[in-house]
Amino acid sequence: MRQYRLALSDVAAADIVEQADWYAAQSGETLAKRWEKAVTAAMLRAVSRPASGARCRFRSPELRGVRRTTISGFPKHLLFYRVDEGEILVLRVVHGARDLERLL
Repeated sequence: MRQYRLALSDVAAADIVEQADWYAAQSGETLAKRWEKAVTAAMLRAVSRPASGARCRFRSPELRGVRRTTISGFPKHLLFYRVDEGEILVLRVVHGARDLERLL
């Protein structure tokens, strides 16, 4: 079984922190911590089963190979990642109602 290394883009790390801060301000630390645990679980799932995420069908050729997965307990948020030579690179963690191709 192949081992993959997890990497986050700077913008993905900012996405996670900004959303946690928003949840903390809106609903308290309990929800913010639940968000962080759910995102961590989604990233670990991508690392352990890279092909489990759905392939994205973006028009841009630069986005070929990008996959997405849901975040348990936060059904409107998506984690976007790419599998590259032994690495899972998390590109973004965003609300699914946004202009996703433009964000990526």
